[in-house]
Amino acid sequence: MSNRYARIAFSAAARERQRLAGSYRDYGAQLEHGRDEPQPLELREQGFIRGADSFFLGTATPDGWPYIQHRGGPKGFVQVLDESTVAFADLSGNGQYVTVGNLTENDRVALFFIDYPLRERLKVYGRARMVERADDPDLVDRVAAAYSGAIQKITERAIIITVEAHNWNCVKYIRPRFTKDRLDEAIALERRDAARELQRLTAELEELRRENDTLRAQLDAARTVAG
Repeated sequence: MSNRYARIAFSAAARERQRLAGSYRDYGAQLEHGRDEPQPLELREQGFIRGADSFFLGTATPDGWPYIQHRGGPKGFVQVLDESTVAFADLSGNGQYVTVGNLTENDRVALFFIDYPLRERLKVYGRARMVERADDPDLVDRVAAAYSGAIQKITERAIIITVEAHNWNCVKYIRPRFTKDRLDEAIALERRDAARELQRLTAELEELRRENDTLRAQLDAARTVAG
């Protein structure tokens, strides 16, 4: 766990609870050393984000209430622009604009990615800025490139997030769930492996048959000489 993540996530009250529970050395103690610098996304985090087809986005209202939205799309709809920046397209929705309104006053965001089949989850803290289509249509189209042309047209803005910190959660209590695409992939792999195994066994059987024919021929020859 990075020092930066600990500084953002662990309030004084949280650290006191950790002391009472005996977990402070694993968590809150991170604040006692290290530099408080933004934490870049390593290759593991970048690959996980690029492979995601959904995530949860957390913002805060001006009164401090948390607001959570689910965002989904094809794999790659969340783009990793560099080790410190991710972006995604903000599509036309129900017209409430709660997230957009929150970001206008508070740019802090939390992103929560989860892969149910692999039982992995990644938390990301960052600061978001919004780029409206009217201000930079080319950028908005590039960020929305993972979507089909029809959906690109309803992209209102790009949301660019500068990553502050991230942390992996443990796999405990994540119940595996599989989308149709993931099931199709798993079934295809099983069929491929089964076909390869059948091919291997068929080749072994054919080799055994050849060896058996050779032994029979040698035995017949020996009997002829003996007779």
